[in-house]
Amino acid sequence: MRIGFMFDRGRAPEELTGFAAELEAMGADDLWVVEDLGWTGSISSAALALAATERLRVGLGIAPVALRNPALLAMEVGNLARVHPGRLVAGVGHGVPEWMRKVGAETPRKLALLEETIVAARGLLDGDEVVLHGREVTVDGLRLVHPPAEAPPIVTGVVRPRSLELSGRVADGTILAEGAGPAEVVAALEHIGRGRAAGDRPGHELIVFAFLHVDDDRERAAAAVREVVAGQAEWLGVAPEEVFGLFGPAVGIPGQVAALRDAGASTVVLRPIGDNPNAQARAAMAALDPLLGG
Repeated sequence: MRIGFMFDRGRAPEELTGFAAELEAMGADDLWVVEDLGWTGSISSAALALAATERLRVGLGIAPVALRNPALLAMEVGNLARVHPGRLVAGVGHGVPEWMRKVGAETPRKLALLEETIVAARGLLDGDEVVLHGREVTVDGLRLVHPPAEAPPIVTGVVRPRSLELSGRVADGTILAEGAGPAEVVAALEHIGRGRAAGDRPGHELIVFAFLHVDDDRERAAAAVREVVAGQAEWLGVAPEEVFGLFGPAVGIPGQVAALRDAGASTVVLRPIGDNPNAQARAAMAALDPLLGG
């Protein structure tokens, strides 16, 4: 399995390249960057991280299709994938409705927009001439002049059953948001599996984002993440105690990551919460070393 870390949206952008280089040095597989309205753009962040490293895979987590015309998305992603082959994952999603409304980008046909964006962008990244007159997307005879030699995987960050099924049918992978534990992984894979049965994608990577706060004092760890967990619980529509996370002593991290793996996760991306995110990442990687065969 793959282990990655998220560069939190609250961190200053100038810290990104150093964090990426440190993750690569400590042996992490992935770095995931965000695209949350008002914080930062994922394409520029990915470009910075890729240029600062040699091996690390970088994921967009995630670009809202309501903000990203598929032609422009393919042009930007294609540039990065061409220069850094095999090191980019293009994560896309519906976008947070409240944020999309703020910029006049919300659509009632969210499923159609997501699917048509994936289809159009993939065709362009594959070097094809794309003609698509869909319900939400129009591409009328366009081909990339400089397509990548290796098209990057397109994965979706989605939550609801119909979106998970769509992801299984047309995407190369699915991202589950922070708070999803082993039970949620199993449930999501059922919906994804139904989509895969109706689609033709050769494989599907299940990527799970998970909160991380390393502290030998469990009560102090719980206090440090309480506000973040409460906000995520409200967004997911669950009770705070149902939000899965890796909170507490580092010794407990391998068991929790193994539980996600055994439930079906291909990649686990840890999102350090609170002070000293780099130190938390180092502690997590050290604890995971035996599990990863180090």
